[in-house]
Amino acid sequence: MSALDDFLQQTDYGAISSRERLTGGSINTVERLRFETGLSLILKQLKPAPANFFQAEASALAALRQAQTLRVPVVIHDANEFLLLEDLGDASPTTVYWQNLGEGLAELHQETHTQFGFEGDNFCGASPQRNPRLDDGFKFFANYRLLGPAKAAHERGMLEDRDRDDLEFIANRLEAWIPKQDAVLIHGDLWSGNIHCDGNGEPALIDPASYWGWAEAELAMTRLFGGFSSKFYESYASNSPMDAHWQERAALYNLYHLLNHLLLFGGAYLPQIREITRRYAGKPGRR
Repeated sequence: MSALDDFLQQTDYGAISSRERLTGGSINTVERLRFETGLSLILKQLKPAPANFFQAEASALAALRQAQTLRVPVVIHDANEFLLLEDLGDASPTTVYWQNLGEGLAELHQETHTQFGFEGDNFCGASPQRNPRLDDGFKFFANYRLLGPAKAAHERGMLEDRDRDDLEFIANRLEAWIPKQDAVLIHGDLWSGNIHCDGNGEPALIDPASYWGWAEAELAMTRLFGGFSSKFYESYASNSPMDAHWQERAALYNLYHLLNHLLLFGGAYLPQIREITRRYAGKPGRR
């Protein structure tokens, strides 16, 4: 008997009447389970899953739900190889979908935290994401969002020595380009595939890689793969004191996600990494 079967036998959900495979993810198998009682739940599975993989996601979802700014699915049960979630349904977006997402995200980013990091380490995609608690946001981002992934990529032969050196140059000088910011709770992997339109046509947050970090880094991620609707950015700006020049720094923040995609999916992301690192580290007379 599987762990899922064992859990379901302990509930009053009844037998599974149908299983619908859902698309969109590149790591987990995702299904909608319909039960004879009429209940519907979302099942995420990964076999074998890294230790604490789904427990870490459950913790991030719980933190986002506690903030009560945007809809987040309830965690029904987490186990070593599966995560069972509330089914939010799906529908077409309302006319204020993007405005509501911008307003909700701005509200999420209003509550500051005393330290960067999180309650524990978690994952961004399938990559381990270190989240030690630090007072200094520059040291946190430098060590655990740039230098850590850069070291891993260099050791795997995905980065050359100069690539690693350029990233170290940038990591050691972040304060030259990035303003001091408070730590806030962020989704951590906010691209369009991790925003779900629920059964009411409203935005919901799914598949988080949450930690207490920079709000500007969150917004930068939204720009990495095509960007969101302009209505989202207008709504966010009207509900947040965010520096209007954050987009000028987006490439620096997105080095983390590009390095992570390099580790996960291979060399197609190396040209983008090099374009950014050469822009910031390839200064005349530096060497």
